[in-house]
Amino acid sequence: MRTKEQNIDLIKRLSNANGVSGFEDEVAQIGRIESESFCEVKEDSLRNLYMTLKGNTGKKPKVWLDAHSDELGFIVQAIKPNGTMTFLPLGGWSPNNIPASKVRVQNAEGDYLSGVVAAKPVHFMSQAEKSASLNIENMVIDLGAVSAEDLKENFKIRMAAPVVPDVECTYDEKRDSFIGKAFDCRIGCAAVLESLNQLKEETLDVDVVATLSVQEEVGERGVHAAVQNIDADIAIIFEGCPADDTFYEPYMIQTAMKKGPMLRHFDRSMITNPRFMRYTLDMCEEKQIPVQESVRSGGGTNAKYIHMSRYGVPTIVVGVPVRYIHSHHGICAYEDYLNSVKLAVELVKQLNSDVIGQF
Repeated sequence: MRTKEQNIDLIKRLSNANGVSGFEDEVAQIGRIESESFCEVKEDSLRNLYMTLKGNTGKKPKVWLDAHSDELGFIVQAIKPNGTMTFLPLGGWSPNNIPASKVRVQNAEGDYLSGVVAAKPVHFMSQAEKSASLNIENMVIDLGAVSAEDLKENFKIRMAAPVVPDVECTYDEKRDSFIGKAFDCRIGCAAVLESLNQLKEETLDVDVVATLSVQEEVGERGVHAAVQNIDADIAIIFEGCPADDTFYEPYMIQTAMKKGPMLRHFDRSMITNPRFMRYTLDMCEEKQIPVQESVRSGGGTNAKYIHMSRYGVPTIVVGVPVRYIHSHHGICAYEDYLNSVKLAVELVKQLNSDVIGQF
């Protein structure tokens, strides 16, 4: 088991890693380093990272732990004559969350250069522009170049360069919480790695395999490939899920910070296996693990493809509440992360062929 300081460091490194959809290499490298001492580790060409506990026998039911490694970002579409860049979104951005923000753009040498999503000063706006709705196609990124030639030759920027929010993760010791980018789903990646770390010493009635899967934010593409490589019998999916405690009236709040992980009964991608859900909720009550339940009208996770694979794989989503996901800055609590890990570890310890057969 990692110390609190080690867990905080892991979460910060994962949050800070550059890894928009399709460019998750830095996250995969962290996962490899953190798990290779007790897991067999491999990658596929999409950059899904597969981690299999070395204690697995191959003769027991298989539990799959997953979190997606990609984050929201952008991709450079074209370079304008003045040296600014048009771009397209990678993932579900609201245009209102994008202007006047700092970003990092990867150049041809692999370095990330800081710039901004340009915000036109009010002094230069027409009355029509002041009242117009925002559109991403009208936005540009500026690194400080003075021409297209300058951007290409001196900044080494090329078409299709990945762009990530330029945010440094911080931990507030007094409030035991983080502010940073990409907690959807790097907080889940940390939970996968810490769960594996704790399970490695346990005598289990199941084998355990885990993935840090790619390209979830653009249509769960990574896990769509991974299901063809993992013959799981049951699955636990970690997510950095949208906290609703600053938006809804009390009776509608289902994902609040510092109230424990959220277990989702329903969203657009899955109706959770009710028997597996009931078993998990009963276990949380018995083990005194705080937990929240939700029924969502929108959203979706990697569970979409996992629960429909093989003959149907019982799957639950363990959500770590994150305020303001799908923007440059999110807030999450260390205790919610820790309780999410505890839920997964205790659940895996209880699973066996008879229990799984009930679902």
